Amino acid sequence: MKLRLFFSSTLVCSLALAAVPARGGAATNAADSGFPHLRRQGTATQLIVDGKPFLALAGELSNNGATSREYMEPIWSKLVAAKLNTVLAGVSWAQIEPQEGKFDFSVQDGIIRDARSHKLHLVLLWFASYKNGSSSYPPDWLKKDYERFPRGQVAGGKPIELLSPFSDANREADARAFAALMRHVKEIDGRQHTVIAIQVENEVGMPSDSRDRSPAANQAYAGPVPRDLMDSLQQHKDTLIPEFRNRWEAAGFKTSGTWEEVFGRGIPTDEIFMGWYFARYVGRVAEAGKAEYPLPLYMNAWTYGFTKPNQPVQASGAPMPELMDVWRAGAPKIDMFGPDNSKDFVTMCAEYTQSGNPLFIPEESPGAEGAVRALYAFGRHNAICYSRMAGGVDRLTTPDTDLSDSFGLLAQLTPLIVEQQGKGTMSAVLLNPNDPPQKVRVGNYTLEASYSGPRRVVGPGAAASEPPRRAGAIFIATGPDEYYVTGYGVSVSFSPATAGPPQAGLATVEEGTFVNGRWTPWRKLAGDDTIEGDCVQLRWPLGSQVPLWQQRTDKEAIQRVTLYRYQ
Repeated sequence: MKLRLFFSSTLVCSLALAAVPARGGAATNAADSGFPHLRRQGTATQLIVDGKPFLALAGELSNNGATSREYMEPIWSKLVAAKLNTVLAGVSWAQIEPQEGKFDFSVQDGIIRDARSHKLHLVLLWFASYKNGSSSYPPDWLKKDYERFPRGQVAGGKPIELLSPFSDANREADARAFAALMRHVKEIDGRQHTVIAIQVENEVGMPSDSRDRSPAANQAYAGPVPRDLMDSLQQHKDTLIPEFRNRWEAAGFKTSGTWEEVFGRGIPTDEIFMGWYFARYVGRVAEAGKAEYPLPLYMNAWTYGFTKPNQPVQASGAPMPELMDVWRAGAPKIDMFGPDNSKDFVTMCAEYTQSGNPLFIPEESPGAEGAVRALYAFGRHNAICYSRMAGGVDRLTTPDTDLSDSFGLLAQLTPLIVEQQGKGTMSAVLLNPNDPPQKVRVGNYTLEASYSGPRRVVGPGAAASEPPRRAGAIFIATGPDEYYVTGYGVSVSFSPATAGPPQAGLATVEEGTFVNGRWTPWRKLAGDDTIEGDCVQLRWPLGSQVPLWQQRTDKEAIQRVTLYRYQ
């Protein structure tokens, strides 16, 4: 989460799907058992919970928020009020295994029960060997025994507080603890399914150097590239990430040799090397846990703070898009890889949805930016999860009304979204103020979406409102000539994309909401509200500046549009 190879980013990632085995995937019997699992629908991957597709409208707690039930007691109701249906909560290895081989799950049991009582799902974050490119969460008995559980080293042989991925003892201790956690979660939650997925480790990577310089690492680097990796690369040679494949090709497509002989010299080879050994380490942990309880497993990657010339590498070997072929070969039990806190959200969504990798976003922007990003992630890329972080949802001092309103819209639309995923009948846009109009094909029509300026409230005490930095909208075709659209700061026009009369007109435009899954129109729109029938207008939310009589329609309004064609 703190680096990128200087390769340009492309993701090729196959994964374990309950219904469709894929390259690098780990088949499970989750579909038969009723446990939460992944399932394909068309080109999309869905998270199935209690037999139904589920969209995680989530928030991540601060790192240590879930280590105390008392701390969380006043928080739960606020998370419900924020319209979350899922909470990402850390589990500390040190807390559950205070003595080697002796486990205490009392706090985690309470957190699961409390979430369940508030009708919230949980995604547990396994904070163990690795957290933010460091090892601060292992238990004291392990930390103190540095001879048995060695650390990594940077240039000059200086040890750092990072468990070496080249140590069998480190890896197996983590794997045993994770297996115990997964076994226990199955025992207390295997029927209720409060816990729906697990993040294995957090922000894995080698800090401050391009690779581990410990004696064990140096020996591995000077030795041959492991046969498992070479076999995987040869088997999938024609479908490898282009930049990764090009580096291998530039070194002669060798099928054996040392790391530098196979991939050339330089930081990229160091990162490939670290990626493989981190993948083997985390892959073993994932394997041990999934053998106990086959919940979907994912890893997160910090996507800002990229490697630059003449600057130290910050997290070498992280599961960035450029290393997905390596991670896929080394950790086949990991089902999903997801980006955190991406500056270029559009690019990252595209890179992390290549070759069937489901989009699981564990840490992202709050506020107005988060509101439109969430619409885009679910509408354009069939996201499984969008979770805000920004310091932790438990630490909010004021409500995040923008993202909550967006989550409210997505909750209304969930039945339509999961029905249309993977069928080419849904899309979304993100627009900056100076962007040209975007055209997207949705169903039988091409939609042209344009950035629309803010509407201003006039009258005593009204202040001009500044628009968010970005606008966004989601479009869902539910019939040959029927759409549901919603979003902020976007105007949308329609043109036919199939044979027939070349012009399209707005037949009926209704504003309303879904109540218990049933469309409930409030009013019909025409005239100024549709630019005299030319386009659909998705207004900016105005918050407290909206007169009371308008607040209902501004905050959670959806528009149902029917079209006709003429010549």
